Amino acid sequence: MYLLDTTHCIKILSGILKQKLESLDDTLLSTCVTVVGELLYGAYKSDRVKDNLEAITELINDMYVIYEIDVETAEIYGQLKAGIINRFGPKDKSQRRIATTDKLGFKENDLWVAAIAKQRDLTVVSADSDFQRIRLVEDLKIESW
Repeated sequence: MYLLDTTHCIKILSGILKQKLESLDDTLLSTCVTVVGELLYGAYKSDRVKDNLEAITELINDMYVIYEIDVETAEIYGQLKAGIINRFGPKDKSQRRIATTDKLGFKENDLWVAAIAKQRDLTVVSADSDFQRIRLVEDLKIESW
């Protein structure tokens, strides 16, 4: 099953992935609350709030499932974030303690998406380079359409 990131949901909303979706037949598509939050944020700051909210609601209703964050997700997220700091952060321990993933080029929301994908054994559909770098720390299935 696929877990769509924000960019790919936007591509679906804009019609860019119409052929790809048709070729998937009965493949189950999902996303997560983090992505829904990003989509809603984009809608609320747009010039076409009502239209965008309606399109997002339709997309969400078409998804197989919208995954939520729970304690197990948080455990995976914590391990993943620590792994990223250990792999990409400063070698000096005192500096590593104050290092942040965003300063290392990782978006927080992408870490949550990766944690959900890992927890549920899903394939992340994303063109975001964060996920490629996360794979250096944690085994993660990724595709880009």
